[in-house]
Amino acid sequence: MNKNTLIGSILIAVIVIWWMAVNNANAEAQAAARAAQAKAKTEKQVAADSAKSLVIPSKTPEIKAAPVLGGTDERRETKDESVDSAKVAPKAEIAERSVTVETDKFIMTLTNKGAKVKSIIVKALPDSTGKFPELIQDTTLGAFDLKLDNADLSEAMFELGNTPAKIVVNDSAKVQFAFQDANGNQVIRSYGFTKEGPAVRQENKFIGFQPTAYELAWKGGLKETEDIPKSKGIMGIGGGGTYYFSEVVFNDRYSVEREMPREQASFNATEGKIVWAGLRRKYVAMTVQFDEAVPAVLKTKPMKVEDSEVDPGTYKLTIADDFRGAQSLSYDLMILPLKWDELSALNKDYEKIIVSGWSWCGADVWFVWICKMLLKLLNLFYSIIPNYGVAIILVTLIVRGVTTPFTVKQIKSTRGMAALKPQLDEINVKYRTDPQKKQAAMMELYSKNNINPLASCTGGCLPMLIQMPIFMGLFFVLGRAIELRGAPAFLWISDLSRSDVVWNGISIPIIMPSGLAILPWLMVATTYFQTKVTMGANAGMDPAQQKMMVWMMPAMMLLFSAVMPSGLVLYWIIGNIWSIAQYKYIYSKFPPVNGNKPAASSKLKGKNVKDAEIVK
Repeated sequence: MNKNTLIGSILIAVIVIWWMAVNNANAEAQAAARAAQAKAKTEKQVAADSAKSLVIPSKTPEIKAAPVLGGTDERRETKDESVDSAKVAPKAEIAERSVTVETDKFIMTLTNKGAKVKSIIVKALPDSTGKFPELIQDTTLGAFDLKLDNADLSEAMFELGNTPAKIVVNDSAKVQFAFQDANGNQVIRSYGFTKEGPAVRQENKFIGFQPTAYELAWKGGLKETEDIPKSKGIMGIGGGGTYYFSEVVFNDRYSVEREMPREQASFNATEGKIVWAGLRRKYVAMTVQFDEAVPAVLKTKPMKVEDSEVDPGTYKLTIADDFRGAQSLSYDLMILPLKWDELSALNKDYEKIIVSGWSWCGADVWFVWICKMLLKLLNLFYSIIPNYGVAIILVTLIVRGVTTPFTVKQIKSTRGMAALKPQLDEINVKYRTDPQKKQAAMMELYSKNNINPLASCTGGCLPMLIQMPIFMGLFFVLGRAIELRGAPAFLWISDLSRSDVVWNGISIPIIMPSGLAILPWLMVATTYFQTKVTMGANAGMDPAQQKMMVWMMPAMMLLFSAVMPSGLVLYWIIGNIWSIAQYKYIYSKFPPVNGNKPAASSKLKGKNVKDAEIVK
C-alpha cells in the first residue's frame, strides 16, 4: 500500500471531521452573506414594508384601542354569504379563552387573544418518561399572529362562541374565531383538523373590507425536543453543532434552503416564490405551506434560549406578502416529525430538511437519493431483526463489501506499478533522449503485465472519491435519523442517538462532558490497529511519519467520537474492524515488492547500466 493509498484512506476521516467542524460555520457565513446582499439591494423596499406594517399605538398607553380594519371608516359593500352566520355584534369586553384540540398526531392549544396558536405538543417524540414535548419555545408569545395592513390583530380579542374548551378529533373538527371592529368590518380565522393528518388548515376571511397586505408573525419560536448535552465538545461538535439543529427552512421551488442567520435577516426579498417556509429542530419541523407558490418575504430574528447555554436558540419568523385582490388567506400549518418516508409522501421535498446537498453539482438530488437508499436498507434490516444496532452493523458490512472491489483494484494496480519500477527506470535511462520511444516502451511494458497506469496514477484518491458519498451518506443518516432516537442496541448501549455513557460520576471536560463512555475507547483501539496495519504494509513511507500517524489518528478519533451519537461510533468501529481484516487479506494476496526481484528485467550494458544503478 503506497503513500497515495494512505492519504486516500485518511481522507474520509479528515473530510468527515472537517465537514462536522465547519459545515455549520460555512452555512452561517453564507446565510449572513446572502442576507447582507439582500438587505443592501432591498433596503428601501424592506423599510417601506416595515413602515406599512407598523401598529398605530393608542392615544392612552393604559388602554389599548381595538384595531380598525381596512384603514378607513368607510364601510365597503363586499359580502361573503358563506360566512354571514359567523358575524358577531361588537362587544365591550371579551374574556380571554383557550381551546385545546387533540388529534392522533398532536395536541394544539388555541387562544382567542389574536386567534393564534398558543401551544403545540407533538405525540411522535415522547421522552424517557413518556411525556410529550412542547414545540413552541415561548408559549406566551405563541405563533401565527396576523397583521392586515396597519391593523395588528395579535392583541385583539376574538369571539369564540360556544366552542368547548377541549375537543378530541374523531374524524375532523373546526374551530372558528371572529373579530369585528368599530366599523363592522370582520375577520374570521378558522382552524381545521383531521384525525391523522399532519396539517392544520388555517383560513382567514375578510368581510366588509379588502386588505392589501398581510404579515404572519411566529414570535414564539420552535423549541428543541431533545436534551442537549452539557458541552458542545470539540469545535462545537456533538452539542449544538452537528447533531442539534436550529434552522430557518424554506422551499423556493428550486431547492430547499436551510439557513442559520446570526442576526436579523430577510430572505426572498427581491425575487422568487416560496412553496413553504418554517423552522426546524433536530427531529421536528413546522412550516406554513401555501396552496401555490407565493412571492412572500421571510424576515427572521434570532431568539436566545435563556435557560440554556448549549442550545443554539431559535428564531422569530415573519412571512409578509401582498394580497393582489384576494379576499381571503389560506394555508396549511404543517407539524412534521422528521421521518423520511412520511415527509417524502407529502411530495413537497420536505425530506431535504433532513439531508440536502449542493445544487451546483447536483448533490441535492443524487446525494439525497443515496441517503434515502441507505435509510431504507437500515429499516429493512430492522424489519427483519428489530434491533437498530444490528441493522447498523449489517448495513456497514454491506457498504464496505460493495466498496471493497475499488480498494482491491487500487492496491493491485499500485503494487503492480511498484513491481515494474526497476524496468521503468531502465526505460527512462535507455530512451531519455527520445520521449516517443520511451512512451511506447512504457505502454508495451504496461500491456504485457496487464497494468492500467491510469488507475495507478489516481492512486488511492479515485477509489476513495467513489466511496466517499456512500460513507458520508451513512454518516449523516445515522446522525439524523429519527428512527434511532431512543433506540437501544445491546449490552450497555441504551440509546443509539446519544453517547453511550455508562457512568456520569466521572466526566472529562470537553472530551466526555456527560460522563464515561465505552465506545469511544473501542474506537481508539480499532483505529490504532487499523492505522498500524496500514502503515506496516506501506514500507515506502518514512518511519517517523508512520509512527506519528499511528498515534495521531486514534487521538483525533477520541476527541470527536466521545461526543458522537453511539450509532455513529458503532458504525466507525465496525468499519475499522472490516478495514483491518480487509487489508490483512489483500496484503497476503499482493505482498509488498520490497525485497522481491522484478521479473523479466532487461539487461543494460556499459554506461546505461551505471546510469540505471544511479537511478535505482
